[in-house]
Amino acid sequence: MSDPISRRSFSSMTAGIVVGGAAAAGASADAAEPAAGDDGGKAPAPKSAPGPVEAAFQRDYSPPSFKPSWKKPQINRVLVQDFVIYAHSELDMVKRLLDKEPMLLNATMDWGGGDWESGLGGASHMGRHDIVEYLLGRGARIDIFCAAMMGRLEAVKSFLTLQPALIDARGPHGFTLHFHAQVGGPESQPVLDYLQSIKHIELKPNPFLKKAPAPGHAVEKGK
Repeated sequence: MSDPISRRSFSSMTAGIVVGGAAAAGASADAAEPAAGDDGGKAPAPKSAPGPVEAAFQRDYSPPSFKPSWKKPQINRVLVQDFVIYAHSELDMVKRLLDKEPMLLNATMDWGGGDWESGLGGASHMGRHDIVEYLLGRGARIDIFCAAMMGRLEAVKSFLTLQPALIDARGPHGFTLHFHAQVGGPESQPVLDYLQSIKHIELKPNPFLKKAPAPGHAVEKGK
């Protein structure tokens, strides 16, 4: 992200990877089913790219004494995935899916390797004040990254007073606290200044700000 990019491009860049993985998973499942008129295996089905898989795991310790009952079904993984992706950029779809399944509000998606992300997390590092405000209004659990992007200076100070090591914390996809404050725009500039006073880092250009026009070139309204 050394060069500024548009908000739409950045959204596509971050979401496209995980969408592709989910699509591949669906294709892989479809390929496992024999097609109509199968010739008994003489013509192998075309192979597709592997989808997301759960890492292998086996306990090397005693299991906990508490046994979950799993009385209620888990929220569908694809629905969680779609909600988190839409929360990066599309408020209307966020509202639609939350109305469909209110428990998506604090659902998180593991994009692989423990890269957990909620809808609020996605909206926060995209600098989407409108989506964040909507999610918070519905009861989403605010965190320090969201507070930084929204310009909530006192909240950020409280978090860092409680745990100074949070200055080095990273949110979804590894985005820093400074980055979240940067993409928040003018509203979060005081937070960015405060974070820089604690730990100064070299900031890359804000990916959501368009390049300044060359001298003598007018900027069209709304551009």
